[in-house]
Amino acid sequence: MTPRRRNGNGNGRNGNGRNGGQKLMSQRRRRRQRRQRERSAGRRFILMAALVVVLGGLAALAAAAFTAASAFKASCDLRSLKPVAIGQNSFVYAADGSLLGAIPAERNRQPVTLGQMSPWVSKATIAIEDRRFYEHGGLDYEAIIRAAVKNLEEGEIVQGGSTITQQLVRNLYIGREKSLERKAKEACLALKVEDAHTKQWILETYLNQVYFGNHAYGVEAAAQTYFSKSSAELDIVQAALLAGLPQAPSAWDPFKRPAEAVRRRNDVLRAMFDGGYINGADYEAAVQAPLKLKAGKLYTKIREPYFFSFVRERLIEKYGANTVRGGGLKVYTTIVPKLQRLAVDAMKDTLNLPSDPASALVSINPKNGAIRAMTAVIPGKKNLQFNIAAQGRRQAGSAFKTFALTEAIRQGINPNSTMYLSAPFHWQPDPSCSEAVDPNCVWDVATYDHSYTGPTPIAQATLRSDNTVYARLTLDVGPEKVAKTARAMGIRTKLEPVASIGLGSNSVSVLEMASAYATLAAGGVYSQPRAIRKVVLPDGKVDAGAGWNDVKQKRVFSDGVAYEVIKILKQNMVAGTGTRANPGFPAAGKTGTTDDFGDAWFAGVTTRASTVVWVGYQNAKIPMTAVHGIRVAGGTFPAMIWGLFMRAAYAGNPPPDWGLPSQPAVWEPFSGQYQYKGAPPGEDDGKDKKDKPSETVAPPPPPPSPSDSDGDGVPDGPDNCPAVPNPDQADSDADGIGDACDA
Repeated sequence: MTPRRRNGNGNGRNGNGRNGGQKLMSQRRRRRQRRQRERSAGRRFILMAALVVVLGGLAALAAAAFTAASAFKASCDLRSLKPVAIGQNSFVYAADGSLLGAIPAERNRQPVTLGQMSPWVSKATIAIEDRRFYEHGGLDYEAIIRAAVKNLEEGEIVQGGSTITQQLVRNLYIGREKSLERKAKEACLALKVEDAHTKQWILETYLNQVYFGNHAYGVEAAAQTYFSKSSAELDIVQAALLAGLPQAPSAWDPFKRPAEAVRRRNDVLRAMFDGGYINGADYEAAVQAPLKLKAGKLYTKIREPYFFSFVRERLIEKYGANTVRGGGLKVYTTIVPKLQRLAVDAMKDTLNLPSDPASALVSINPKNGAIRAMTAVIPGKKNLQFNIAAQGRRQAGSAFKTFALTEAIRQGINPNSTMYLSAPFHWQPDPSCSEAVDPNCVWDVATYDHSYTGPTPIAQATLRSDNTVYARLTLDVGPEKVAKTARAMGIRTKLEPVASIGLGSNSVSVLEMASAYATLAAGGVYSQPRAIRKVVLPDGKVDAGAGWNDVKQKRVFSDGVAYEVIKILKQNMVAGTGTRANPGFPAAGKTGTTDDFGDAWFAGVTTRASTVVWVGYQNAKIPMTAVHGIRVAGGTFPAMIWGLFMRAAYAGNPPPDWGLPSQPAVWEPFSGQYQYKGAPPGEDDGKDKKDKPSETVAPPPPPPSPSDSDGDGVPDGPDNCPAVPNPDQADSDADGIGDACDA
């Protein structure tokens, strides 16, 4: 059975048979076609009438524009307008010229000249945006008429008549608000821009200003954003893709809408073919090419993040945040990438477990204050925002004794002949105070390993890092004067001039310590730390007035004082607490360890570098009592890191030794309140007791017997030596066990 058809096409109940059905269909078709012809004729009449009116108006406008151009131009003033601030990225470079990174900006922009762009960029842009760019004078009347006709035919806006010059005016001067007044102003300014500038300037400025989507302003930023390459390297296909984006960056976003982006790119390629920029073979090959996007990291990837953040803060202090983030600065710094890598390697090679403490290193050129390395390693963490090398402040421990030693020598105290008692020290300025009520009114000092040597010269006490000697010495030279000397040498943190200042009770940064020790390495001349060598402004001129490359120096004590301090610290690298740091060439340094093992330091210098290493947990003072099986003191991991870094940094080119001073230190007669003056320890001396009523001196232990090698009062037989190392003891063979135990 044949299925019953509807609409009169079959033999069913609504049909009149085969012939009748065909006749009915023919009549209906004729009526429908007649109605369509009538409607089309009406639309054509309306369209032509509107087109005649529009074309007449446009012709009149064109005639008026040609005959009254001078009057029209007079209606706007280019000089009275300021360009809309778009901004551009600021870039930071290392000492060798390599890029460290871009300072994040709301809009990524990196202007380049037309000659630095691929020629396909300008060809593609002119083909799709303004094919008569080199023929018109700012307004393309032919394009305006052509666009009007096309839009009327389609019944909607599908084509614009704005020239590249008009778009530049819109981007650069007047924004994108829509009004008849703005359109008139835009046209007027376009004529003015054409009179004032060359076509090359207009095209170059447009390509550096226009928005390509994804925060990219200008073709260079667009090339980096979408292809991870410079605009000079763009090929035909890539240039066509970018040239098609400005009209609707979101609609044709290659990352989010690749199919739409390809269609738009191919429209641009067709326009390039029609304009004679490419031949048929090139066109056919190009439209078949895949996108091959490669998202760029130029504006987000930062090398050396700790140093980078330090530089950014210095720039913001000088120029303000808005200029730094969008001012198009080129910043050339003092950092040496090779030294950065060596520093990271030294820290990672030494502390290589996820549970290990953090470490930070800063190295400064003592001759001019240039920061050559500033970095940190935090096991298990990346991209830490807090710069522990410059911003972190922790107690320096015995590394601060150097400032007490420097002040003593500056006062004329001979460290080789002036003796202090190495013995437990009890200090109570107010005899009436109760330790139970105020624990801070009493200060009890002991050495790291609780071993003592009795009357000891200051120099020898430095090698042993003897807390009890330096507690007495600090009180004699004056805590206020120790603080003043430390500030003069480079410590910028506000210091509390308490009695314990000479033992490192104040918290300071790694950068400050490196700066202060650099003053010693430079013979007593302080140089303000410098991270920036020069800043190039967007116009290509160096900001000479900012003084970035000025070396700001000040002599704070004689080279003779520095020489005597260096001489003692050099001995410390050979036969003191710093033997693990010994690099094999002339160097001087000091260890530092806090009482709770929460911080460990090594600060050392050569004639070419002042380098300081800190080890500790960055979030809290956690006792480092079992790191790789040992207690962490300045003479362990910090000294090891320092030695590894310095040996690698100066391999094949070791720094020379210090020369003799031009002004040798002068020794003055000295009689300190806590100085050991030759009386047998513990013997009553009425004069001494009267002069120092607040001191209680415990008698030193008896001289060590031959059967007690480490002097801890325990016979060698049952002694725990060498099971427990003494990191702050001299350790000539660097085996982690003090020399006394090795004996």
